Amino acid sequence: MPTIARAHDLFRFFPQGGERTAVLKELSLEVGEGEFVCVMGPSGSGKSTLLHVLSGLDRPDAGSVALGGMPLAELSERERTLVRRRTVGYVFQFFNLLPNLSVLENVGLPVCVAGRRTQDDRARLTALLERLGLAGRAEAFPHELSGGEMQRVSIARALAGGQPLLLCDEPTGNLSQKAGLEVMQLLRRLCDEDGRAVLLVTHNPRDATFADRVLFLVDGQLARDVELRGPDIPVERVHETLAALAI
Repeated sequence: MPTIARAHDLFRFFPQGGERTAVLKELSLEVGEGEFVCVMGPSGSGKSTLLHVLSGLDRPDAGSVALGGMPLAELSERERTLVRRRTVGYVFQFFNLLPNLSVLENVGLPVCVAGRRTQDDRARLTALLERLGLAGRAEAFPHELSGGEMQRVSIARALAGGQPLLLCDEPTGNLSQKAGLEVMQLLRRLCDEDGRAVLLVTHNPRDATFADRVLFLVDGQLARDVELRGPDIPVERVHETLAALAI
């Protein structure tokens, strides 16, 4: 399976109490094209930092990152930005929708960033909204949506530019159980039907059962890599692994 994202021997330090604390330590991982990978760990274990470094939004203090086969450290700032735009779609826990823009305008932001007008892509973006269960909501504003609808808008925005990799930072953490389950089912379908790669960070064992592999992150290091092979694994197995790792 070709690799869409690769990290090798990552270190990332942050100042704490007058010293440098390693948030990521000698961390290596690969995400293949069309693969669904979940990273689990407690708060403060380095999950969000890992996403920021992998996406090129942050730089490691040591080690290397490649997106779509392009080593980020060898690129200029502009080149890194362009690689990130064409490779990565980002889904956040708190949606990050612009309140004064309609659903269609929020979803069309990647189109605008690429130098095109949202109206030129209106038919395609409207079809994307319909596929994600948002038919008839194109002209609504974020405050008129439920939490689950806002997260589906966020996912639509991440898909609008056609990027092959979705990075999802606790995408169900601000949702009800029902809405969160619907979001996870949607992410799994995008992986299976479209061949999108998904890298999900979460502390929710239920969400982890939708992945092909689960990586357990403890104190900035990967403690274990568990093969799941799809969404039919019982959640109890994830709980057992978490307990064994004292997470």
